[in-house]
Amino acid sequence: MRRTFTHSFLLIVVLLAGAELAMRTFYARGLSGRFDYGYHPTAGFQENADGSVNLVRAGGRKFLPQQYRQRKPDGTFRIMVVGDSVPRGPSLRDAYAAKVAELLRQRGISAEGWNLCLPGYGAQRCHIVLQKALNYSPDFVIRHLNNSNEYEDERERRRSQERRDWHPNNTLMMSVLVRRLHEIKTENIFWPLLPEKIRAQQGVNDAAAETAASMDEERIRVWKERVRDFLAQDIAACREAGVPMLLVTQVRVRGSGKESTMDDSGLDALAESFAAPDVAVLSMKQALSALDFVPLFMDTAHLLPKGHEVLAGAIVEKMDRTGALRQTGAAVRKP
Repeated sequence: MRRTFTHSFLLIVVLLAGAELAMRTFYARGLSGRFDYGYHPTAGFQENADGSVNLVRAGGRKFLPQQYRQRKPDGTFRIMVVGDSVPRGPSLRDAYAAKVAELLRQRGISAEGWNLCLPGYGAQRCHIVLQKALNYSPDFVIRHLNNSNEYEDERERRRSQERRDWHPNNTLMMSVLVRRLHEIKTENIFWPLLPEKIRAQQGVNDAAAETAASMDEERIRVWKERVRDFLAQDIAACREAGVPMLLVTQVRVRGSGKESTMDDSGLDALAESFAAPDVAVLSMKQALSALDFVPLFMDTAHLLPKGHEVLAGAIVEKMDRTGALRQTGAAVRKP
């Protein structure tokens, strides 16, 4: 009589089952939020038994590695910066979150600058990060406001919702092992082994989809409304927690050389519509317009370290003028 299953087949099944069990048992923390693509409420915030919290790369959140106390140390002025790749900066040390804290320490204020900024994050995913960050008692929140990542938020939202039900077509993807292997093609293990033509085509397809979306007036309208709605939720959350905010509005450089200008894409007006005693606004366009701003930019949107330094100085001045630093008990001297 012919066997239904061979020993080799059974061995493969056992090995795969063992690998699945091992991943779920020993790598549960690292896999937490892995397939939520930034929509998991706590991914990237690793709370430790010793009372510290590490910001790590997990769950679609590529935080720059940092460690702080969960409970804010007495006498510390805790600042949190939430945004996308622009405020994230070229490095942790060179980003304006660190430079603001450094300027305050030079003036006798014990300050922390948490860099909670993530590449490609739009309004909704920034809001999710902010909600978690408020659990760590910030004294001040800087929300870097941009409107150019809504396509990425939509795309990652779709990915997070894919294959969640137990439809027969999704059965294999319920396995952490299978789904992880499926995703390796987009990362640095299997992806470089693919023929250049295939990699290029996938990149072209994604870029073409984003370009088409950015030219769709109805989608642009929806994105703008979404940015406004989540900004309102950001402000409401900070207000409920009793935390003052500063909205820093993004710009893009248009043109080249002496003909260069800065375009705020309507963000200045949006931020000003929310201005209040507990919500200050700093326009990058206004802060940099009196300077030779072109050398401060790495490209049309991202700042070089010198640009972050200049912006940090403007932020500290704005905080001083709006009274945000009075609670620190230390006078801020102008640089």
